[in-house]
Amino acid sequence: MSVSTPAGDQRRPSVVSTGKKAPAGSGKTSTAPARKTPAGGKGGTPAGKGGGGKGPRKPITPVKVSQGRSWGPIALFVAVGVLAVGIVGYGAYAAFQGSRSWEDRAADISGIVNYREKQPELAEGGQHVQGKVQYTVSPPVGGQHNNDWQNCMGDVYDAPIASEHAVHSLEHGAVWITYRPDLPKDQVEQLAAKVRGKEKLLMSPYEGLDKPISLQAWGYQLKVDNAGDGRIDDFIKALRVNASVEGPTALCAQGITATGTEPRNLPQQQQGG
Repeated sequence: MSVSTPAGDQRRPSVVSTGKKAPAGSGKTSTAPARKTPAGGKGGTPAGKGGGGKGPRKPITPVKVSQGRSWGPIALFVAVGVLAVGIVGYGAYAAFQGSRSWEDRAADISGIVNYREKQPELAEGGQHVQGKVQYTVSPPVGGQHNNDWQNCMGDVYDAPIASEHAVHSLEHGAVWITYRPDLPKDQVEQLAAKVRGKEKLLMSPYEGLDKPISLQAWGYQLKVDNAGDGRIDDFIKALRVNASVEGPTALCAQGITATGTEPRNLPQQQQGG
């Protein structure tokens, strides 16, 4: 639409463009060129900014979501590694233990008394004698003894036995487990389970012990307070058979099976060394 001033000098009319062409035949032509509408735009808005005035959205960059570490396989790998190290370590330890002498293994047992060093005369081969023997260690661990041994094929005696026979069994490589007569029955049974049916082992009650349980091998002794003490197994493992002064073939069968503290003798044909 054209607007002209009413009087005065002719001035260049101000033109306001509506962006539309004048109708044909109107006789008036807009002196201001119409703005070109960019391709794709409407109403003079820049291209791509139609409607709400927002241009085309830029492509959205995908957001990577971190899922963290997978701890399951890692934990399994670590567990397998620890197990492997443990197996190798135990194998090395067992090999080392197997290479050590039984004397060294016995020396490692806490509380053990080595009478072979303390009283060397007890470690010598005992002389066979008749009748009672006065022992300096109670229960005895060596020295003179009866000609006949106490049967030590895993025998569990429920009454005291003659020390003179038991010492002969020690000379043959047996371990003799003694306990106070008032030791609780469950502990007696726990000891019996370690002895019953196993060659070169025997057990019996013993009067006057200063500890509830005492273990004897030839020249060695260990006293403990209860049947669950792990040193009992260590003592048996280190000294059974090994402590023999007559070799591993010395008999434990065909011995005295009677109880009672008075020594006795078997018929001559059954007497051993």
